[in-house]
Amino acid sequence: MTLQRLVFAVQLAFVIYAFWRCLLAVASLNMPAPRSPIRGQTLPRYTVLVALLDEAEILPQLVERLAAIDYPRDRLEGYLLLEAHDRVTIAAAHACPLPPWLQVRVVPEDGQRTKPHALNHGLAAARGRFVTVYDAEDAPDPLQLREAAERFAADRTGSLWALQSPLRIRTRERSDSRFLDRQFAVEYAALFEVTLPAMSRLGLPFPLGGTSNHFRVDALRAVGGWDAHNVTEDADLGFRLWRAGGRLGTLSRPTYEPPPGALVDWLPQRTRWLKGYMQTYGVHTRDLRGLGWRGCLSLLLTVGVALGSAAIHAATLAWVVASVAIAVAAGLQPATPIFAMSVLAGGTSAAWLTGHVGARRAGIAYTPADMIVGPAYWSLLSLAFYHALWRLVREPFAWDKTRHSPDPGRTGTHVDAGREVA
Repeated sequence: MTLQRLVFAVQLAFVIYAFWRCLLAVASLNMPAPRSPIRGQTLPRYTVLVALLDEAEILPQLVERLAAIDYPRDRLEGYLLLEAHDRVTIAAAHACPLPPWLQVRVVPEDGQRTKPHALNHGLAAARGRFVTVYDAEDAPDPLQLREAAERFAADRTGSLWALQSPLRIRTRERSDSRFLDRQFAVEYAALFEVTLPAMSRLGLPFPLGGTSNHFRVDALRAVGGWDAHNVTEDADLGFRLWRAGGRLGTLSRPTYEPPPGALVDWLPQRTRWLKGYMQTYGVHTRDLRGLGWRGCLSLLLTVGVALGSAAIHAATLAWVVASVAIAVAAGLQPATPIFAMSVLAGGTSAAWLTGHVGARRAGIAYTPADMIVGPAYWSLLSLAFYHALWRLVREPFAWDKTRHSPDPGRTGTHVDAGREVA
């Protein structure tokens, strides 16, 4: 009886979550389109931080993309944050022609080699009123900083402390990991084109993405910067800013990224994300009072549900497949508990809906074939979940770095270092 009640409670929770995802899809409708930036106004000083480790190969491509940022050069500063032991990347950075506003900054060796630790070092040196974070593989929209500056300026209350740009995955037609690439792209589209904009519109906090987030420097410093021990420092920071009284918003101008690639690269990345979600959920549930009811709801429906669903995806799919296979083998009609199948159908339909809406906004394909094989991708999350749980116990602060390579067919490494933008 107790087990039946537990199963029913889990099923009911996922029914509620399916309705929640549908609500988010509706709340994200009619989002404003990107506007042309206002020219001629005095823009505030902006700092760009990029933490790099073992990225010598992709560094010229990164510098080209950073140099394309459309922002007044006399109000722009940037730091390539490099680890002291990473001599290859340091040498590549010094050999690469950098725009005048971009500098190489070596993070002192003190035993920590995590991205948030490097970002905190960059934050200490930042002279901008606002700061943004990019990753080695990013291709940000050149007007993204202007949009963020205008959004911050329009906030008369001063309570808007962070803005998240949408991250859009650019997949390749010829790829050895086409299945993972396409599912990963749709997953990102559902999150950054539907879930986060809707939560922002509803006035709820949310876990930030690890890149292309923009902050008020004074607010970021007031909360102590990034947690150097959390392997998803971005997710944690969104809720810490909320606890301190800040609001979070979203931008329209995207940053483009490649997918992680084959399973050998996808699994460590997803393991780190889920391990960091476990850390974040554990930290913020120690004392819920500072979150308020909206913060608690958001933490549960983002971080909590992500962990819970990842834990049971594979078991759910195995149950369905086993039930059908056994019934067919025995020549029987498959047993179909109405409520259980309704939960499964409702959850799957909600995931398909947000995936479809997000994919359309991101300009990527989401075909019926992608929808059908989606549950197989979701089941892989269970593998990552239990791997993350094991890693959390054995190596709680170990950072699983994602490998990056330049885009195929990329030619040239010229940087117009002297270009001025008004």
